[in-house]
Amino acid sequence: MKFLQYSVLPFLLVVVILSLSGATLVHSHGDFLHCLSLHLANSSTISKVIYMRNNPSYSSVLNASIQNTRFSTPATPKPLAIITPLKTSHIQSTIYCSKKHGLQLRIRSGGHDFEGLSYVSEVPFVILDLLNFRAVEVDTKNKVAWVQSGATLGELYYGIAAKTKTLGFPAGVCPTVGIGGHFSGGGYGILVRKYGLAADHIIDAQLIDANGRILDRKSMGEDLFWAIRGGGGNTFGIVLAWKIKLVPVPVVVTVFTVNKNLEQNVTKILHRWQYIAHKLPDDLYVDVGITKVSSSQAGKKTVQAAFIALFLGGVDELIPLVQERFPELGLAKENCSEMSWAESVLYLGRAPRTSLDMLLDKNVIPRTIFKAKSDYVKEPIPESGIEGFLSMFLEKEADFASMLMVPFGGKMEEIPENELPYPHRAGNLFQASYIVGWSKEENAESGKYISWIRRFYSYMATYVSKSPREAYFNYRDLDIGSNNISGYTSYQQASIWGFKYFKNNFKRLVQVKTMVDPMNFFRNEQSIPPLSSP
Repeated sequence: MKFLQYSVLPFLLVVVILSLSGATLVHSHGDFLHCLSLHLANSSTISKVIYMRNNPSYSSVLNASIQNTRFSTPATPKPLAIITPLKTSHIQSTIYCSKKHGLQLRIRSGGHDFEGLSYVSEVPFVILDLLNFRAVEVDTKNKVAWVQSGATLGELYYGIAAKTKTLGFPAGVCPTVGIGGHFSGGGYGILVRKYGLAADHIIDAQLIDANGRILDRKSMGEDLFWAIRGGGGNTFGIVLAWKIKLVPVPVVVTVFTVNKNLEQNVTKILHRWQYIAHKLPDDLYVDVGITKVSSSQAGKKTVQAAFIALFLGGVDELIPLVQERFPELGLAKENCSEMSWAESVLYLGRAPRTSLDMLLDKNVIPRTIFKAKSDYVKEPIPESGIEGFLSMFLEKEADFASMLMVPFGGKMEEIPENELPYPHRAGNLFQASYIVGWSKEENAESGKYISWIRRFYSYMATYVSKSPREAYFNYRDLDIGSNNISGYTSYQQASIWGFKYFKNNFKRLVQVKTMVDPMNFFRNEQSIPPLSSP
């Protein structure tokens, strides 16, 4: 791997005067910036790495990757500075100076952050943004790739597709998601039934710990390597890059979309889907997206379920399979399209498919304002339960609401729940996620939309996992519990949210955290705490 440095660079103790004209800073903040400038050789380097609040580019850099614009309002707490490192020594310096001067460090590698924890804090903080660490190196001969944390899923897929049509990777379908957060939280996608999670295919990584050391799998040890593949990389350090094992995909895959609404027996079809989707051949993935849409009756609304699928094969093999196993769907050949695996990512991500270059477009997915929650379903929801949640989509607050049902089974049934921190494996029919959005003009009334999704979540309690009610770590939800960001957080307090995300794996994550970051330098509202900290 050519694009990362392996040696630990010493921190040079020299004094450099950094002019901060126009900046209003308390003494410790100025000291932090003076400290940080120690490794920056000249003013031109400084201008490319440090963005102060008085910098004309500060706002554009801050907002560049924020996808949930709920956290880009004038009232949102802003960082003292944004650090965009060009090399590993800049990252080491930022860690050192943040520790020395008591500033919290938030680490961003994309901005698809449901609660904004990678770029918002209620205490004085700086953002370390990995936007310059985005290299992708694909080795088709050995079927592996190195990808840096600041790259997006789209950039990874584009890099793979540029080299081969017969290899892919089982991660998410949204091209603008950052690698660092997605991989370190588990990372599921349209190949989840065939190959499991993205984290299941990580075979090495490079991480900078709280002491500035650069570690690979061998030097970090198997406990820490286990923890960063699903337990959140930014709890334990800063993951610079990941080595991944690519997976075989056919040259031609088939996708389809079939829409069913309330007037088309959608309740019964959804009920049936629950018994079928997790038992289909591993090569077939059929998820469901539920939204409110216009009815065929003028001026009226209905609820629609979009059954969207990926099949790792041709259409002539797919049609008879679905007609036999899921005849209620009424699949016809005109619903189907054949394409490459890389194109199917755009299709299932609901993105334009004009060309594979769209995988590199940072604006291919519209930015929205939203609140989200997640669940895991282990028993089929009865028709009466389905009718109940479908009816909630007809409420006024649900104009921009959706529910996604992702089938499990297949490979997910085969992997033990303690193999990685992500525990939601065998016994889950599907993962359910709920999102409610609203317009910028309605921000002042956001409470009514958040109230709606909380009522929806409360309604679903009867039908989802219990003791704990499980949730997906990458779909952060501060409603389920939070740390004390400016003080000590006990194991008991963190367990409230920790067991929902990680079940019994939370205990091991706390042990690893205590071992590698006992002073709890890397922390946020839902980071793993050490057993004790100052």
